[in-house]
Amino acid sequence: MSRWWGGEAGRLRTAVLNTRSSSLSSSPPAAAYHTIQAIPRECTGSKISARDRAQGRIPAVVFAQQLFTGGKIDGRSVSRKHILTTERKQIQAILKSVQPEFICSTTFPLQIRAGSGSSVLLESGKVLPLKIHRDPETGKVLNLVFAWADEGSELKVDVPLVFKGEDVCPGIKKGGNLNRIRPSLKFLCPAEHIPSKIEVDVSNLDIGDRILMHEVEVHPSLKLLSRNETMPVCKINAAKFEESGEV
Repeated sequence: MSRWWGGEAGRLRTAVLNTRSSSLSSSPPAAAYHTIQAIPRECTGSKISARDRAQGRIPAVVFAQQLFTGGKIDGRSVSRKHILTTERKQIQAILKSVQPEFICSTTFPLQIRAGSGSSVLLESGKVLPLKIHRDPETGKVLNLVFAWADEGSELKVDVPLVFKGEDVCPGIKKGGNLNRIRPSLKFLCPAEHIPSKIEVDVSNLDIGDRILMHEVEVHPSLKLLSRNETMPVCKINAAKFEESGEV
């Protein structure tokens, strides 16, 4: 875990807030969420992290996604890697305001201030949660990993699929059942067009019908990251009846 917290506080730049596209099933406007308040951490280590948690704070790190995935990076990406702490109560409120499966496909505003209660704003911008590390026994949040979601940048995002139209699906009305083969799809998304979820309409499917990856409707700027785009995301299977053996 300590590898997430390495590096220096770095030089600070201001990021531009992104916008949403109405053609996608995306997150609610940023105003609907708390702006995450964070302060820099000058020191790292397990003892310091434990002290921060005891004081009601959660260790966090934010950087360009390329640093997390091992992609090509530049000097600006490295300089925007910051080790931080956030307020536990605020993070808990944010996690309660968003369905768990949509957390890592929803962007949030972040402000980095000089210190707790300080009015000095060091940097601000949109971030995308990459990892939320929890205690396996208590479920408490231990650490947070964010990626900058600057307008004009692209991020790899696992976007959850939400299936709709089951109540009027012809195949289901005939006794079939919906087989949800893929719970999510990975896309390369412009930061300003990251959908929190993608709705898949099954209202016209009959028994045996399926929807393939490339048939899922998304914003045209999204690029599907799959080696086989003809794999199905769902299928209407016929109901199976067990033979009773009675004559």
